[in-house]
Amino acid sequence: MFDEKYRPVHTACINPEKFPQVALYMQSGTNLVLYKPADRPITRADLQRLHNNQVEHLYINAGSIREVCDFLEESISEILASDEISGPVKGQLLSQVAMNYVMDVFEMPDKLSNLDRCRNLVRQLMQYIAGNPNPLEALHAVVNHDFYTFAHSVHVASLSLLVHAEVFGLTADELEDVGIGGILHDVGMIFVPSAILEKTDILTNFEYNLIKKHAERGYECLRELGGFSEISLAAVRYHHERINGEGYPFQLAGDEIPRTAQVTAICDVFSALTSNRPYKKAMGRSEAITLMEGVGKDVFSPRLLEKFKDVILSEGS
Repeated sequence: MFDEKYRPVHTACINPEKFPQVALYMQSGTNLVLYKPADRPITRADLQRLHNNQVEHLYINAGSIREVCDFLEESISEILASDEISGPVKGQLLSQVAMNYVMDVFEMPDKLSNLDRCRNLVRQLMQYIAGNPNPLEALHAVVNHDFYTFAHSVHVASLSLLVHAEVFGLTADELEDVGIGGILHDVGMIFVPSAILEKTDILTNFEYNLIKKHAERGYECLRELGGFSEISLAAVRYHHERINGEGYPFQLAGDEIPRTAQVTAICDVFSALTSNRPYKKAMGRSEAITLMEGVGKDVFSPRLLEKFKDVILSEGS
């Protein structure tokens, strides 16, 4: 696993005339090696060689993160409008920008107060999803599992936006609130010690109970900041409630659970099942939904799970 102080950058966004002049690293097996020092500009010939060798991501170190992330976020509208970048790559770049935001939130919780930044990213996600016949392939294929926690939040938001846009007659503002709730659904994890989050052994009851508090802690944090809608807050607070009343934090059942939270819960589990992890290979879409229909038949609303299935299995076909 790479040091979490390194972040991936898709080569498609590296414009030699505009990209910050920073050190760039390349993946070599399970390690990162220096590809270009900060004092040597990257050239179009470099980019062509990377393309020829099918290298899609380079990496930046801690000292360059802020500069490069600011560049990406400022450039994303221009990137999405470019005719020289394919739709799937645009989706990956947009996911990367949104993932950088989630990383910022986990590392610097004060960034949560910048709701306009989150809302703008969700609008970009909405526009991308609305304008592409098969958005999920790109939005899910962000980076490798080393950045799972952050990529997962973007995937859940994308899934939830897609389902709500296809199935429910929401206004644009309501869809934005759905996306914000999806991106921030696990924000309460910032209050869980990293040693517990990174633990690969079985959790103790004490550790598991600490993790179970993340939904309510996240809700309380956003409510205290103010400006977040009830739709967004419900997704954060109730996405671990289950229709059989065996979820948490309040053991709500059936329609006591807000619909957006029920959809977020489905997206949350589906994203986990269909993502590669160090200890688990990703399932295919159909396999994951079959499992959810079986094991989760008393956990998820059958009606909402069926709607989710219709959207996900028809998406891109």
